[in-house]
Amino acid sequence: MVESDHPSKNKQDCDVKDERVLNGGGSKDLELGNLPTLKDLNKIPVDVEKGHSDKADFERAIELTGYGKFHYILLAVCGFVSTSEEMDVISMSFILPSAQCDLNLSTQSKGWLNSIIFIGMMAGAYAWGSVADSLGRKKVLITISFMNALCIVASSFSQTYELFMFFRFLNGAALGGSGPVIWSYFAEFQPKSKRGSMLSFMAAFWTLGNLFVAGLAWLIIPTGIGLHHPSFTYNSWRIFLLICAVPSFIVAALLFFLPESPKFLLSRGRCDEAIEIFRQIYSTNTGKSKDDYPVKQLILDDHPEKPIETKTPIKGKYKNMFIDIIDNSKQLFVSPILKFTLISITINFTFHIGYYGLMMWFPELFNRFDEYSRVYPNQTAGVCVVTNFVTEHGSQNGSSCSATIPSAVFLESLITVASALPSNIIAVLFMDLLGRKFFLVFSTVTSGLCAASMYFVYNKLHNLIVSAVFSSVISCGNAALDCLITEIFPTNLRATGVAVSMVAARLGGIIGNLVIANLLDTYCPAPTFIVAALLIGGGLLCLFLPNTTRKALS
Repeated sequence: MVESDHPSKNKQDCDVKDERVLNGGGSKDLELGNLPTLKDLNKIPVDVEKGHSDKADFERAIELTGYGKFHYILLAVCGFVSTSEEMDVISMSFILPSAQCDLNLSTQSKGWLNSIIFIGMMAGAYAWGSVADSLGRKKVLITISFMNALCIVASSFSQTYELFMFFRFLNGAALGGSGPVIWSYFAEFQPKSKRGSMLSFMAAFWTLGNLFVAGLAWLIIPTGIGLHHPSFTYNSWRIFLLICAVPSFIVAALLFFLPESPKFLLSRGRCDEAIEIFRQIYSTNTGKSKDDYPVKQLILDDHPEKPIETKTPIKGKYKNMFIDIIDNSKQLFVSPILKFTLISITINFTFHIGYYGLMMWFPELFNRFDEYSRVYPNQTAGVCVVTNFVTEHGSQNGSSCSATIPSAVFLESLITVASALPSNIIAVLFMDLLGRKFFLVFSTVTSGLCAASMYFVYNKLHNLIVSAVFSSVISCGNAALDCLITEIFPTNLRATGVAVSMVAARLGGIIGNLVIANLLDTYCPAPTFIVAALLIGGGLLCLFLPNTTRKALS
């Protein structure tokens, strides 16, 4: 879904001042806490807001559009993209207990099913993020949303474990681009005064995705509805999966009505298109005519990386795209950006070992506790005793198979994900006040302690409480991490930088799931303490990153 770029009138609409270094891609001042303002760089002598000048830098231009209807519509659509992404990832955790008979799943094969989507996301994240930095955010988002929906539908019809794994991999390859691109896209419409709170607000849609998928699973999977035939089965968990594809189709259609990121357009030298988008945003937010928008000329601190002044032949465009991808990737690993790249990779890796490593196994753990309590209703037991019982005498012993999951398991899962809502609200209200680092450190330390304490729980209620607290605090940290990683990279590298970080996050999800799958049944104490150590150690690394709170996007 690639279209030719429009001609750009850069000389007419842009005032550019070159301050770049040779190997930094215009990022010699990337220590964001020390960045001079663009007004200082270009010596604008008058106040744009008072109408004495029709020139403005990006931050001033986006502020003058106002904040209103457009931004709330943007939040709704971008949030819905995040909701659909989280639904697709977490849906597998509710399918595993129900599909174990259909697909003949052991604990290890469940671990691979949980992990295959992250393997696909690793493959897709870097590729889609790099393409988005070359061709644009909007086009990529529409493409991957349609691809994602079609793969989910195909996987719901798969009758074998191997075919199901294949379509889940393709599903992950599409989802891999959704995260880095949607966060870059949304952030590039936000003024610095509201960016932290609005990014936190969008992170709350992940919690909504968890709630929707848990609620749907509760309503659909236990009913046992569906088609049963010796050669073809389409039962309740497959219907549940099919319904989870609907949001992706909807967001793909909604994205057609949103504009391209003006910050991206400016990085490509397409100032006339950026100004027209600012005018449209101004009109939508204020109800006034586009002609009343005061900015007529944009002032940039860098020359755009690849100014586009004429239409490029399709063949040449693809060639330029691959050159851009290679060039952007190299810049991520050159000083001064190298430091941010390495730290963001490490934090995302350790954080998501904990986040997906435990979150995707909660329904399975709830089911195991429920199975134990049905046999021993008045006895208490820790997670390792329960696991030992299930593997030796219960549903995991290989001699029998039961796909009947009690409604209580879905209710406990729903309570766990719902506990993240208060934390999301706190993050929205205080992210710009307390800062990204505060929330990230608090979240990783607290969730690490929760992970370690899971070894010491000895009944269903204790397990539910610890799981709920873990879900709450790690959700808060997820919002802070998304804000911080999105903001530390410059515009021309943002989607690629976030994508590389997301690759590390998906690798963490893979390893987290495989570690739990392989150690839970054989050496039970290990997974919780490994997750705890990685969460706490990785989270503290954020202290070495610059403060991006209320700072202009570079």
